Amino acid sequence: MHPPAHRRLAGGVLIGAALVMTSGCVRIGTKPPERLLAITSQAAAPAGELLSGAIDQALFVDLPAVPRSIATLRVAVRSGENSFAYVKDALWVDLPSRQFQGVLAEAIRTRTGRLVLDPGQYLARRGQILEGNLLEFGIDATRRQAIVTYDASLMAPDGKTVIRQRFTANVPVTEIDADTVAPAISEAANQVSAAVADWIKAQP
Repeated sequence: MHPPAHRRLAGGVLIGAALVMTSGCVRIGTKPPERLLAITSQAAAPAGELLSGAIDQALFVDLPAVPRSIATLRVAVRSGENSFAYVKDALWVDLPSRQFQGVLAEAIRTRTGRLVLDPGQYLARRGQILEGNLLEFGIDATRRQAIVTYDASLMAPDGKTVIRQRFTANVPVTEIDADTVAPAISEAANQVSAAVADWIKAQP
């Protein structure tokens, strides 16, 4: 026996509301992109590798701060000194800050051999801390380049000493569309991450 019509309608409304809530930043009435874009680490640790150490010897890699222009799932394109647009039909699978944090942590782990931890998983942080600002993570349309720029701040375990350095990488792009932007930005992010890892490794 079928439920009354008003009950069927109520169920449909609830299901519809759930779909809207899970649709992320895709607006009602817009066609979602065919695929989501991501950057990938070129320094992935081998499966089964075990790292251990005292918590005060670990390196915590903080989620970088970002300007509002890239605090979005849309792929930012700098179209002028003070203006931005976004790549048509292109969305990141995750926010640039979280994607870069993952690639950076992986590069540091593989290039330094350090025990690298996510601060979000620990209440107390007693080791060395890497903080930073992800200033650019997108495309410069005037120069036709993917650009990633990261201001790194490395804090000593005692919290009294901080060293700071800026890292940037540019990778050419032939076109600015959903097919070409992610690989170029991923390459730039990996170059920056490798440079940061080598910088950390060189510290006394």
